[in-house]
Amino acid sequence: MIGRTLAELGLDTVPRDHPLSYPGAWPAGSGLLDGDRLLPLDRLVHDDGRVPVLAVGSNASPAQLRSKMAEFGVTGPIPMARARVAGLDVGVSAHVSRLGYVSASPVASPSAVRELFVLWLDGRQLEVIDASEGVPLPHGNFRRAWLPAPAVRATLADGTALPGVHAYVNRHGVLHDGSGAPRRHPGEHTLLTELLAESVELRELFGVTPEEFCARARADAALCGRGTRLFAERRWAVASGLERYVRTQQTGSPGSGSSFVPPLM
Repeated sequence: MIGRTLAELGLDTVPRDHPLSYPGAWPAGSGLLDGDRLLPLDRLVHDDGRVPVLAVGSNASPAQLRSKMAEFGVTGPIPMARARVAGLDVGVSAHVSRLGYVSASPVASPSAVRELFVLWLDGRQLEVIDASEGVPLPHGNFRRAWLPAPAVRATLADGTALPGVHAYVNRHGVLHDGSGAPRRHPGEHTLLTELLAESVELRELFGVTPEEFCARARADAALCGRGTRLFAERRWAVASGLERYVRTQQTGSPGSGSSFVPPLM
């Protein structure tokens, strides 16, 4: 199985390097990410030492996954299984990332059905993703939670219904849409255009265009912190509805500790 390169598939743009591309390009279907290539996936369930992690944002971008793993020197293939997920929708994180974007975050939504990806990660790969989401930090932006069926129902293309999936729940909550309901993430350029149009205060901090927002936010921890506090102070954030599934902070393979230091988030 030779597969095709990410460039050949149009999947090679890394959202960490190009914030307005967030959440990045997703594959058309299931595949095995192996270095720079996406190979056919011979089976959809990989529970032999791997755990299922639901990707709702850039973790479903093969280029972003490849970049995260390379940062920590972790190699090895990553099975990416497309799944029909019921009971969950894709909201907007109530924090500004130092990578220059406002990321996606899962929200409980009993009536929602979304096509998402389940990543089957081994222990080292899980540590990398945990670190990239700030899970090892006491005040990191995300916490990993186990979302059990039937509250969240992930069904693979072959009809396999998973007993549950891991997902990253934002510690700050999610932005609401003005009515109190969680806002849906429409893609970064559209999202930032909407947020800046709605808030003079955000424009004062981050400029008047999505391009200015990303440039100012990128790697400026103090400014990102001010933006995150603004979300909270103006009560633009609400609970995701998934907080009850978050237990004591857990990193790495379930039951182990992370050996990776979180990068900029």
